[in-house]
Amino acid sequence: MNKADMIDAMAKGGRIAKAQAERALSALAEGVKASLGKGERVVLPGIGSLSCVQRKERTGRNPRTGKEIKIPAKTSVKFSAAAAVKDVLNPSKK
Repeated sequence: MNKADMIDAMAKGGRIAKAQAERALSALAEGVKASLGKGERVVLPGIGSLSCVQRKERTGRNPRTGKEIKIPAKTSVKFSAAAAVKDVLNPSKK
């Protein structure tokens, strides 16, 4: 699902105009970025949560030359799916 599809789904599901859905989606994205930028955890009810994790510096290899390279430490984002999403992806066989 791309941005246009998401806006269409939000507009239809929320019975709002596409312009309103686009503004709501943009506001959500900005809020998530701002919270993650502060190092805060973001919970999207029924979907999952996003949190910041620190990746250590490590040694990797250039796949073309095989030469060892240093991959610097960085902050990344981790997504943990909510139970409702996991249930959709892995339905129990009863």
